[in-house]
Amino acid sequence: MAVEKKTIRALGLCSGGLDSILSALVLREQGIDAHWVTFETPFFSSAKAQKAAEHTGIPLMVRNITPVYMQMMRSPSVILGKHMNPCMDCHSLMFRLAGEIMTEKGFDFLFSGEVLGQRPMSQTRTSLRYVEKHSGYSGSIVRPLSAKRLPETIPERDGLVDRERLLGLTGRSRKPQLQLAEKFGVTDFPAPAGGCLLTDKIFSRRLKDLFDHQATYPEKDLDLLKFGRHMRLDSKTKIVVGRTQQDNEQINRCIDPETDMVLKVVDFPGPLVVIPGGGSESTVMLAAGICAGYSKAPNHGPVAVNVHVGGHRRQVTVSGIPPAENKNILI
Repeated sequence: MAVEKKTIRALGLCSGGLDSILSALVLREQGIDAHWVTFETPFFSSAKAQKAAEHTGIPLMVRNITPVYMQMMRSPSVILGKHMNPCMDCHSLMFRLAGEIMTEKGFDFLFSGEVLGQRPMSQTRTSLRYVEKHSGYSGSIVRPLSAKRLPETIPERDGLVDRERLLGLTGRSRKPQLQLAEKFGVTDFPAPAGGCLLTDKIFSRRLKDLFDHQATYPEKDLDLLKFGRHMRLDSKTKIVVGRTQQDNEQINRCIDPETDMVLKVVDFPGPLVVIPGGGSESTVMLAAGICAGYSKAPNHGPVAVNVHVGGHRRQVTVSGIPPAENKNILI
């Protein structure tokens, strides 16, 4: 009686980009049951990964990892990129978490779409080795697109995956991936631009300011960094000033109505201004003046501004502060 061959199951990290897609399809072509996991935080979303899963039919798990991610961000061992992006430690953490899922759900090995030499910081030989070592799953991570350029992994050595049918891509050229995409019939994939806000100069500046002035970071405070103009009034107080109606709506979704002060000009169109956690009377008056200055209220005249917090509303009257005078407090 023939013994049924065991199906090999692999769990990959998925960003939703073309390399993630191709790495899974290369394994699936060998008969390996490829699955994905994607992680999300306020700094990056699962949207692209979910779209890739819909188009390829590859099963996808989505996990929010904000608490453990913030612990990693505050660790002194974090290696930052140009801005606030801890790429190598980020990848190590993701592989560690994926490895825990692999063990829990009975997958045979991990994989990713990383290409040797494609990114100058996070995809060098040294970086890939660092990630493996610090993930706790050294030797168990297959990188199907560059496997032939890298040391043999345990799954390859044990015959779980055929190394000869893996690839040896290297460098920054996208031409081999595009040819492979055509072979697999993959036509819908995002541009290779990064989707992580931690690589953005302005966002990183705001996050550093948050780290410098707060001991804890509720997720709403991290989400708020994405919207509006941020201004530091003093060591304890900052404000967020909406730019557009859509911006106002996004800011409003990040507000804790019990603790955050919300300011709005009474009789004229203008921005929503938020003081996260509230502020002193002097900072409220300053924030109200800034709010009036960005509104459509006439210059130089007294402007009424509503201040909402904890279900209570009061009104203050101020003179608008012209936006040009706020440059020195912009974060």
